[in-house]
Amino acid sequence: MKLYRFLSEDDTSAFCHKVTEALNKGWELYGSPTQTFDPVKGIMRCGQSVVKEVDGTYTPDTKLGAH
Repeated sequence: MKLYRFLSEDDTSAFCHKVTEALNKGWELYGSPTQTFDPVKGIMRCGQSVVKEVDGTYTPDTKLGAH
């Protein structure tokens, strides 16, 4: 099955670490990164979609972060 996740974080090194961790766990980048302004926090936020092919059958109970 193909899994999809959208990673998001404040525009700090924490975002880069989150994406790097996913890549090192076998996830692949999907599409372009995004960036938007969070007016409540007054900061920029980043996002990146990632996908991963794994064995099994998808159900809504699938723990995406566990793969």
